[in-house]
Amino acid sequence: MVSKKEPGFATKAIHAGFSHDKATGAVMPPIYMASTYAQLSPGHPISKYEYSRTANPTRDVLEANLATLENGRFGLCFASGCAALNTLLQALPSGSHVIISDDVYGGTLRLLSQIFTPMGLHYTQCDMTDINNIEQAINENTQLIWLETPSNPLLKIIDITAVAQLKQQKCPNAWLAVDNTFATPYLQTPLDLGADIVCHSTTKYIGGHSDVIGGALIVNNETLAQKLYFLQNATGSIPSPMDCYLLLRSIKTLHVRMNAHCHNAKTIAKALSSHPKVSRVIYPGLSTHPEHYLATKQMRDFGGMISITLTDGPKAVIPFLKKLKIFTLAESLGGVESLIEHPAVMTHAAIPAEHRKKIGIEDSLIRISVGIEAVDDLLEDLNQAL
Repeated sequence: MVSKKEPGFATKAIHAGFSHDKATGAVMPPIYMASTYAQLSPGHPISKYEYSRTANPTRDVLEANLATLENGRFGLCFASGCAALNTLLQALPSGSHVIISDDVYGGTLRLLSQIFTPMGLHYTQCDMTDINNIEQAINENTQLIWLETPSNPLLKIIDITAVAQLKQQKCPNAWLAVDNTFATPYLQTPLDLGADIVCHSTTKYIGGHSDVIGGALIVNNETLAQKLYFLQNATGSIPSPMDCYLLLRSIKTLHVRMNAHCHNAKTIAKALSSHPKVSRVIYPGLSTHPEHYLATKQMRDFGGMISITLTDGPKAVIPFLKKLKIFTLAESLGGVESLIEHPAVMTHAAIPAEHRKKIGIEDSLIRISVGIEAVDDLLEDLNQAL
């Protein structure tokens, strides 16, 4: 008897969640812009659909597709990555304690510190590359451990399996959530490594074209999924059908784009490592990265994000950024075009300056989202600007 082979990532990316439209044979999911649906009699809709805040056919396809790619059972999509995290935090009991990394994305920290802390939530930040720091941070109220790996913007690699084992020993009722935005399910599948929840800002690599905002949560536990579905419906932080369609379109080329992002980033990281105007290159694919070995075990490749500091310090940052011609100075990341930004002033400005300095987000730090242009052109642009 021949065993059934699991479809490859590319096959799942293109086909999971949808085969063809039963009514017309269309090979792409229709964009169901309807807000409401006819009912046969009160409380008896024609299908499962009653109101598009609760469920929408286009969103259903996207949620099923993302769940499949992350090797999860349940997917939920939201209006943004922050909306996904906001919904997850709303699922926590009052007085809960959350552990986050010391260099967590500024929007995540803002949500915790300015929105949920006044409502009774507590959080602790620590360097999660040392598992002992997480163990020390755990207390009797810990309900969520939130990881970014690779982290933003210092590209730290956190051992998901080790944290999952620690959580099971010290706080088994807590949830381990992994923000998988930088890696994508093509490079890393946290649920397979012991995580309870995977989060994405689908705005980034999953969208991949800088033309849509979105977020997602993927889980295996049905009880947790039902709690999140309730909150998704109750709070209404959902993506539009058009946004779902755009994300589905983009997912079909995710594997192709990620291969190109990774190739270009590795080439550029190696080149900048020997450039006299660059004092430090942070990239998990370099042997000089402190968690390089862990990255080789945990990830299938090293991603398209690089952070650097300049030899001449903060005073050189703005002149360098202004001289670039192909790289666009802009927030966000993961698009086919190369973007570059200054975290201290842009994406991580919400983090207090003293804390940024303490954890290594220097004023001279520059974050690069390497696109899929011709790598020789990107190198030439960086060299002339440096």
